[in-house]
Amino acid sequence: MKTFAEYEKLAETAHGHLCAGQVLGIRLAVHGLGLLGIEDPTGKDRKRLVTYVEIDRCATDAIGLVTGCRLGKRSLKFMDFGKMAATFVDLHTGLAVRIVAKESSRERAKELYPEVTDKTAQQLKAYREMAAEELFDVHWVKVQVAPREMPGFKGPRIICVRCGEGISFQRELIMDGHPVCRACAGERYYHPLAPQ
Repeated sequence: MKTFAEYEKLAETAHGHLCAGQVLGIRLAVHGLGLLGIEDPTGKDRKRLVTYVEIDRCATDAIGLVTGCRLGKRSLKFMDFGKMAATFVDLHTGLAVRIVAKESSRERAKELYPEVTDKTAQQLKAYREMAAEELFDVHWVKVQVAPREMPGFKGPRIICVRCGEGISFQRELIMDGHPVCRACAGERYYHPLAPQ
């Protein structure tokens, strides 16, 4: 693992700036990996970890940076819960730990550094220094990572009978006995425009 200062520099470069969320994400990931005993997440342990993040904010970029988990590698999973939390799953041991940033950490930052009037600067300073027990709640959990969710899973490619687009990773739905994509089944997040 890298030093905290090295992670901060990498996070600032990758994310475009360094903020309290980035620092919190670095601390959260380092703590989770430490609890699982994963020492080299981007090297010898790189196929050992799956990480679930629960928010699409700055911390998630830092968590991916520290863990080496990526959406494109299928080792980073996004669960849109809107919580500053992440679950780290050790695929070799089956152990999993969910770490949640405490709401009280913001107030604690104010208590520790009342002279720092800028909230972001205050939190940056405090989140670097606070004990993990002050920053996070830790919960040991059980996570069943389905075979189709595993990094490296290759399944059949199915063609949607309605739009003709390919569907990977068993994400098709069966309607009237035929495979359809989620968009054609009514889960579309976009609205097609009429051809011009």
